[in-house]
Amino acid sequence: MDIKLLSRRRIIAIANQKGGVGKTTTAVNLAASLALANRRVLLIDLDPQANTTSFLGIEKSTINLSSYEVMVDGCPLLDARIPTCVESLDLIPSAMRLVGAEIEMVTMDNRERRLKNALEDPRLAYDFVFVDCPPSLSILTVNALVASGSVLVPVQCEYFALEGLGLLLNTIEKVQQSLNPELAIEGVLLTMFDSRLNLSRQVEAEARRVFDGKVYQTMIQRNVRLSEAPGFGKPIVLYDPTSAGAENYVALAKEVIAS
Repeated sequence: MDIKLLSRRRIIAIANQKGGVGKTTTAVNLAASLALANRRVLLIDLDPQANTTSFLGIEKSTINLSSYEVMVDGCPLLDARIPTCVESLDLIPSAMRLVGAEIEMVTMDNRERRLKNALEDPRLAYDFVFVDCPPSLSILTVNALVASGSVLVPVQCEYFALEGLGLLLNTIEKVQQSLNPELAIEGVLLTMFDSRLNLSRQVEAEARRVFDGKVYQTMIQRNVRLSEAPGFGKPIVLYDPTSAGAENYVALAKEVIAS
């Protein structure tokens, strides 16, 4: 990917309130692919389940500062970030204590802008910032949408894949109206695609009809190696760079850079 570094930082929330759609897999592997393309990338794990943190092989017992401290205590992102196994990719890890953040944030001033304020730190020298949202339309997800310029929506190629997306789109519209008028759909990513199945092709056709022009050309195929990678604490581009999963995410990174 011989393309010049970007002159502006892009902040992208990865969101879908439905679980099991490949949200964390996409957050980690897209971020890693961009980092290997000489982009400086920050990945923020805003999900209390901390799957992104575990995916990158970070032992939870070693985490002192996390996205909880950023959101609740106003900890600077630079203090909470940690390096990962991928050069140029840093992580703001999550921790179980983030579960209580929503209750603690209820009485805070500008509670929807906690993450946005943290990202305004001029010392953050990144080309891309990705926010892995929890699988719910919570105050944490709203914070990600307020802080971001766009939203990437993973959609699994299975029955009822597009059901429930109306809730997410409605939330995005409300955030646009009252908190972040610049928020846009970055793209819709079809995951767990199997070209042998009529169902996958039907979901693709319907997604491209509904989200005209917003569905990535790249689709993430079902791939055993992609499923194995988290168990080894590595993104697919390090675990098996010749696999179909790695090729898919490298292709997606090229699309994101070009957009």
